[in-house]
Amino acid sequence: MQSFTKLTGVAAPMAMANVDTDAIIPKQFLKTIKRTGLGKYLFNDLRTKPDGSENPDFVLNKPPYRNTQILITGANFGCGSSREHAPWALLDFGIRCVIAPSFADIFFNNCFKNGVLPVVLPQAQIDQLMALAEKGASITVDLETQSITAYPSNVNFAFEVDPFRRHCLLNGLDDIGLTQQHASDIASYEARQKSERPWL
Repeated sequence: MQSFTKLTGVAAPMAMANVDTDAIIPKQFLKTIKRTGLGKYLFNDLRTKPDGSENPDFVLNKPPYRNTQILITGANFGCGSSREHAPWALLDFGIRCVIAPSFADIFFNNCFKNGVLPVVLPQAQIDQLMALAEKGASITVDLETQSITAYPSNVNFAFEVDPFRRHCLLNGLDDIGLTQQHASDIASYEARQKSERPWL
């Protein structure tokens, strides 16, 4: 998993509440178990018109935000089904951080397991960042200091992340990576088991 320390760039303001996982990655694109290739379908029904052409009104289709790595959005982001394809699609598109007043629990947990940082801020701070993002402000999300700074206004907000999750993101450790940290202990245990219980 790619580590997350500090991210700076123009943030995309998507002022929508209750964006569910089917809006993030529609069900017809869930036939794969690969984590790559889903970015082109991110928010497919919002990014495209019924005829398949691009919707120019959707934020990620607007020039300042086409390559954004930071998304600012409304409450209860990631609600609906528990599909892990949702953070996969965000990450494959290039979005490493989502800032919202609240998240659906399963989506929130899946983000940390896949290298996406979900940041919870009060609605008033979200509104302020949203307004700055609409003006094209640059935003820095710093996981080490647990702070968000918007430039050139120098608006600064603090956020909190569970210490264990913060450690994993800073060091790029998913569940497999955490297990691999104990590889020598596991190997020693297996060797001892073979010696002591050869019938197993």
